[in-house]
Amino acid sequence: MAVRIRLSRHGKKGYAFYHIVVANSRAPRDGKFIEKLGVYDPNQKPAHVNFNFERALHWVQTGAVPTDTCRSLLSHLGVMYKNHLLKGVKKGAMSLEQAESKFNLWKEQKDLKLRNEREQLLEKQKNLKKKQFEAETKVREAKALAIAKKKTAVKGEGSENTEN
Repeated sequence: MAVRIRLSRHGKKGYAFYHIVVANSRAPRDGKFIEKLGVYDPNQKPAHVNFNFERALHWVQTGAVPTDTCRSLLSHLGVMYKNHLLKGVKKGAMSLEQAESKFNLWKEQKDLKLRNEREQLLEKQKNLKKKQFEAETKVREAKALAIAKKKTAVKGEGSENTEN
């Protein structure tokens, strides 16, 4: 039986989220699956992925083939790299401690990069809101000035009419 790690679509039209599942390659996309590994929500910025790392690693090691999208998700989260390091341990290229230290270093760098991206995104959103507020303030002040000019013009005309 050919086993694949793939996405199962859920949610409403135009606003989908996905379950990361292990399924027989001949089963339908949203049909029967062997095990649910987690959830992928591309609607959030940045996309939210929540899954069981150990089970995903187990399935990759036992030969489950991920689809292209799942492969990129698993690579992004470190499952494929950990699998690569563990293959090196099995071949005797490095010890388990060296593999763990390499993986932890990679994970720390990845987390730092993600944290920086989130901070930049939040900063960008704050700046955008600040610019919008400043633009609204300028428009509001211009309208208030125009209303004040109209009022002074009406008062000025009213005083000229009473003098005649």
